[in-house]
Amino acid sequence: MKKEKLQRRDFLKKCVWGAAAIGVISRKNLISGKPDAPFDAKDLPTVIYGKTGAKVPRMALGLGSRFCGVRDPEKSQELLNYALDKGFYYWDTAHDYAYNGVVSEERLGLVLRNRRKEVFLSTKVGERTYDGAMRHIEESLTRLNTDHLDILKIHSVVSLEDVDAIGAKDGVLRALQKMKEEKVAKFIGFSGHSDAEAMAAMADRYDFDTMLIALNHYEESKGDMENHAIPQAAKKNMGIMVMKLIRPRETVPDLSAEDLIRYGLSLTQPHVVVVGTDSLEVVDKNRELLMHFTPMNPEEMAKIRGTLEPFFAGKAMPWMQPGYIDGCSA
Repeated sequence: MKKEKLQRRDFLKKCVWGAAAIGVISRKNLISGKPDAPFDAKDLPTVIYGKTGAKVPRMALGLGSRFCGVRDPEKSQELLNYALDKGFYYWDTAHDYAYNGVVSEERLGLVLRNRRKEVFLSTKVGERTYDGAMRHIEESLTRLNTDHLDILKIHSVVSLEDVDAIGAKDGVLRALQKMKEEKVAKFIGFSGHSDAEAMAAMADRYDFDTMLIALNHYEESKGDMENHAIPQAAKKNMGIMVMKLIRPRETVPDLSAEDLIRYGLSLTQPHVVVVGTDSLEVVDKNRELLMHFTPMNPEEMAKIRGTLEPFFAGKAMPWMQPGYIDGCSA
């Protein structure tokens, strides 16, 4: 165990030196007035991501189970390169995104080894202890072929007890803070699907830069994501991204994916939506939607909420169940 910790320390030292060098370049660019990174949205609508100050497209690539369903490595690389060439440079993955032998981070690493500077990269760590988190961060960096992350998130906050464990003396939060201090991660955040009270507590209790939250997919007893947890993050000017937008379509046939995405984009406090991506066709459809997006009016949004009521009441999807952990069924 001691040898393993020393090896991990040496690996992370290399990451720190690499990230520190990147930090020097960024500061030089800031002084000279040059852009911090060659991110290119290809005319996609962008937004300032809360207090991070980063400019990102209004839609991120979700690279969980739908992406892992692309079994052929060459096809997954083609998809990532195509999406990046179309302006989708915000990529969201996680250490635990693995499905039928396909590991999301490894697939991203095949492209990032040549195009890392073009991607705003976010991954998540599911471990709740400092040592476990550091081990997974090392694995993630190796898989992703990088020495730095734009955002490092705590994966899938599930309860107030989980919130306590995250902030414990030997908890995962200390690992994220260390990675931010040492410039391995530029920003830190957290994600969650089921407990609005826990998500609001994370925003209120700790100092995070971003929140990734399932949009209104909650049990009634767990509170309201849209009207409670999201406003709490907005009070602290956090970058807010919403997920699971189109999943209700699986059980409510009257809903279209386009309307559900437009609903998420029409909310005033979230900055970004993330949509699972598994084909060039999805990339093209989402680009077309963004390029011609117009916000829904209050009547349209009220109609969507009314249509969603049976879905919420039925608790039909896996992530709406107690104890759900995001991963291979993301």
